Amino acid sequence: MNIILASGSPRRRELLTRAQVDFTIMGVDINETPYDDEHPKDYIQRMVAAKAAAAVSQISLEFADNNSHSIIDGESFLILTADTIGVLPDGKTVLVKPTDFKHAQSMWQQMSDSTHQVWTAVQATLVSTSSLDKQRKVAGRPINNEPLPVVWQKQIIESTEVSFVPLTRAMMEGYWDSGEPADKAGGYGIQGLAAAWVTRINGSYTNVVGLPLAQTLALIDAARNSTSAEEV
Repeated sequence: MNIILASGSPRRRELLTRAQVDFTIMGVDINETPYDDEHPKDYIQRMVAAKAAAAVSQISLEFADNNSHSIIDGESFLILTADTIGVLPDGKTVLVKPTDFKHAQSMWQQMSDSTHQVWTAVQATLVSTSSLDKQRKVAGRPINNEPLPVVWQKQIIESTEVSFVPLTRAMMEGYWDSGEPADKAGGYGIQGLAAAWVTRINGSYTNVVGLPLAQTLALIDAARNSTSAEEV
């Protein structure tokens, strides 16, 4: 079973590599605009499902091309997709990537001396090429516009509570000037300089980094043990 990480996140790639998982990277492009009044959990669940669907479509197109084998090299593929967000104590306000220092400061002030949550949705989607490959061999030509069948899939959500020290303006300015907050949801990376802000966490540390590793490895094992049972 080949594993495909449909994510451009270097942190997710690093975590899977540390776990000695053999995988291939695939980039997917989807519309990540949230719906009006969409609950954060609903949003991340929708995102991982959409990323998985985009990856399946991309693999199906590649499989239809007899001359393309950069990804397709086996009978089954497990696609991993993930989406991580931070949420303020109200359970509704999502922590996003800051646009400037003022924006970051506004989020940090709400996290200062309090506890927020980090949620990650992970979806494992198992697709098979065996049935279409048999059709292609019989037909003697590519099977065009035929999506690869999803034979099993499962989605999980992991939540971690993160508590911060009281933050002063000098602390916030110094951290912003480091350049680290710019590309991170909530404007901080727990694996970087912001580790000094964290008094405690309740839950998975790797979840805050971007991928709950133990839970993701359990998904991979569940997929390996599955044959044709479909699970959503």
